[in-house]
Amino acid sequence: MGADIKGLRVRIKSVSSTQHLTKAMGLVASSKIRKSNMRMQKSLEYSNTVCETINELSACRECQKSPYMRNAGGDRLRLIVIAGDRGLAGGYNANIFRLMREYENADVIPIGKRATERYGKETVLAETFSYSDAKALSTKLCKDFANGEFDKLGIVYTKYHSMMSQEATIRYVLPLEKNNNEKSMGAIFEPDELTVLNAAVPEYVTGVLVACVKESVASEVSARRVAMDSADKNAQEMLSQLSLEYNRARQSSITQEITEIVAGSGL
Repeated sequence: MGADIKGLRVRIKSVSSTQHLTKAMGLVASSKIRKSNMRMQKSLEYSNTVCETINELSACRECQKSPYMRNAGGDRLRLIVIAGDRGLAGGYNANIFRLMREYENADVIPIGKRATERYGKETVLAETFSYSDAKALSTKLCKDFANGEFDKLGIVYTKYHSMMSQEATIRYVLPLEKNNNEKSMGAIFEPDELTVLNAAVPEYVTGVLVACVKESVASEVSARRVAMDSADKNAQEMLSQLSLEYNRARQSSITQEITEIVAGSGL
């Protein structure tokens, strides 16, 4: 009986320590949610503006000559995979890697510590991924695509729906899709549409990449907050159950001691 009480006491202490950790991580995640959401919204606004310009340019017949609108129909796929920098975020990273099972033959460029660990290449952390990092990577990727080194460029990231809902998805960036609505042209481009399109595509890829990274970071922070809240509730339930078992064990031990004392006194 004494061994059971000691074991229960150790388990209660262990669960209590874990609960303190999950509470602390939940508070840290809560403090980051507002900032990460603001950064996500700003990057999405910029990305949407650049996409509108690209859509207008892709409606021009002259722009069909651009190497970025070349659709070779090949299967050489290059994917930028954005995963988390830390664990304890529920199924955030697992959902990304589950989606990647469908693209085992793709050439992968990882962003984020977990993606780097998975694919064994050097990269920066997702949380510190800057515009200059995105610009350098996008310039190289656009050059490789124009030279025909791969046929399709996609970004695997986590789309943010709400704090309770995030979805691992893939967004294809290159080649550009033709906009058949030529009436959407509402601007005059100098020196000509094709030159402007070729110059704007690296900026377009940069904008989309930054937006996907910021959206993934916001999703990771929200997923971690939800996971830590759930872990905290589970720990509290476990503590309540263990405390009940501990009190019953102590009561049984005390009753047994009293019985032995009474029996030994001959009363």
